[in-house]
Amino acid sequence: MSDETTHFGFQSVPLGEKQGRVNEVFHSVAGRYDLMNDLMSAGLHRLWKNTLVAMLRPPRDRAFRHLDVAGGTGDVAFRILEAGGPATHVTVLDINGDMLSVGRERAGHAYEGRIDFVEANAEALPFEDGSFDAYTIAFGIRNVPRIDVALREAHRVLRPGGRFLCLEFSKVDVPGLDRIYDAYSFNVIPRLGRMVTGDSESYQYLVESIRRFPTPAAFARMIEQAGFRCVSHRPLTGGVVAIHSGWKI
Repeated sequence: MSDETTHFGFQSVPLGEKQGRVNEVFHSVAGRYDLMNDLMSAGLHRLWKNTLVAMLRPPRDRAFRHLDVAGGTGDVAFRILEAGGPATHVTVLDINGDMLSVGRERAGHAYEGRIDFVEANAEALPFEDGSFDAYTIAFGIRNVPRIDVALREAHRVLRPGGRFLCLEFSKVDVPGLDRIYDAYSFNVIPRLGRMVTGDSESYQYLVESIRRFPTPAAFARMIEQAGFRCVSHRPLTGGVVAIHSGWKI
């Protein structure tokens, strides 16, 4: 493994170094992560996450155990708890303790007994096989060093009939919008990051990591190779993001 490399933005780095570098990015921006999401997307990330939860449709009349990975600040988890019934329970898992601290503070006592926060790696989930009814990951899979391993772990911890949903940046498919989006991403977002968080380099990485993420078709093949079936993807906002879906059958 020591000879393997992966990408960190546009850089090629040893596989073992990527997770540490990603951790530093999110340590740096955790306190203003949600604010930056609002500013960068003009609030659209809220609509995208609402669509993700609408596709999940957590039941209101029975127990439902959900795992939200790379969701430290609780943004998706809180939506699922609001949409589900009183027997809905969400485990928020993130490798970054600073992000989890933000989520715990935001949660307060509002969801007592219905949410927990776990610091762990998406590539080695600390749960038994078939532990969850559904799994979501929003804007996190592209930061995982070994995406194929994380997908296999997602499949492992889901019960038969469980659903995998991934919200991630994608490939803009509207002529003209792609050039505007690139210009905005590379020229505005890092500067915005410097103004709001004092850190432009982390947001330069985040922009670059989007460009290195597989195409929707390629990512669909990876999801299928992990064992999921009925795999599909739904582009939103001209392909700026997509929601990828798969079922454990």
